[in-house]
Amino acid sequence: MLKQKINKLLIGTNNKGKLREIKSLLPKNIKIRSTSEFNLKSPIENGKTFKENSLIKSKYFSKKTGLLCLSDDSGLEIDLLNKNPGIYSARWGGKNSDFNKAIRRVYRELNKKDKNWKSKKIKARFICALSISYLNKKIACVLGKVEGQISKQPRGGNGFGYDPIFIPLKKRKTFGEMEPSQKYKMDHRYQAFKKIRKFL
Repeated sequence: MLKQKINKLLIGTNNKGKLREIKSLLPKNIKIRSTSEFNLKSPIENGKTFKENSLIKSKYFSKKTGLLCLSDDSGLEIDLLNKNPGIYSARWGGKNSDFNKAIRRVYRELNKKDKNWKSKKIKARFICALSISYLNKKIACVLGKVEGQISKQPRGGNGFGYDPIFIPLKKRKTFGEMEPSQKYKMDHRYQAFKKIRKFL
């Protein structure tokens, strides 16, 4: 654990949606820097788990800038698809991480597995690994998750990524239909933040 209070933190992501959400969760006294200020591209994520990929990013961005870095690696697991897309969630959107394309692929894969999937409850979960690193040193790495199911078609224009097709447990709306303030209080990133907060 760090001895002194953190007052400056680099958020290791080039995803504007993630950056927005992480900013909203962090204590207001922390000065936030983003990778786009340093014109940094993301490293190759060749880890086997969300935690490994999160640490690859936080260590890489920290070494590049000399700043303490918080990184997120997150994705959607669908039980019927053997927990895919999982750590490949962004890659399902192709080179430009086009999530409309990724969502179409989810539906294609579900149709291949089971033509009648729409009449069933397709269990899924969002997982988020958050890590804090300073140069090559891991300070913390935690996992948060939220269980739910896949909607029959995309709904809602809020959020980002797979939000329009994910309905959290005991809710009727997809994350894409929820107000950001409602989603941010319950999603996988929030669950991970509750665990990592003590390091901030």
